Amino acid sequence: MTTLTDRPNTALLIIDVQNGVVAGAPRRDEVIANINTLLDKARLRNVPVIWVQHSDDGLARGSDDWQFVPELARADTEPLVHKTYGDSFEATELEELLAERQVGRLVVTGAQSDACIRSTIHGGFVRGYDVLLVSDAHTTEDLSAYGAPAPEQVIAHTNLYWQSQRAPGRTGGTAETAKVSFEG
Repeated sequence: MTTLTDRPNTALLIIDVQNGVVAGAPRRDEVIANINTLLDKARLRNVPVIWVQHSDDGLARGSDDWQFVPELARADTEPLVHKTYGDSFEATELEELLAERQVGRLVVTGAQSDACIRSTIHGGFVRGYDVLLVSDAHTTEDLSAYGAPAPEQVIAHTNLYWQSQRAPGRTGGTAETAKVSFEG
């Protein structure tokens, strides 16, 4: 029910699953396995897959930490969006790529739950997209030394508040990997 007219399609977003971003993140291997499951489902149904890769002063473009984890393989036909802000829409071509593919519904995976994931799900939602966060396919680093809750609590809280997001003409929500369907 996106508010974007003539956008009946769904896209899978894979955000910042980079070596330096998910190193030491809780459930790292499980999250990556779930993203691979979603990749297989999306590719089988010819659903657009869009990869997002972050860089900044602490994550230098071209470095080993900046590279996607080796367990995930991007197909040459799958667009890659480079970003320098938390929201994957800010100062990138993401909106244009989604418009070209007539996408009005986003299925979101990746890292960090409390930063780039949160920014992107809100960014998509306020731009008129329906946004489904895959509850067991995102993770975050441990920032408890800086006063943040433990990572598992951050992940759980992100899932809790996003599970019932609503606004006129669009919806947010969560689903586990096993319950995500890319069928018409």
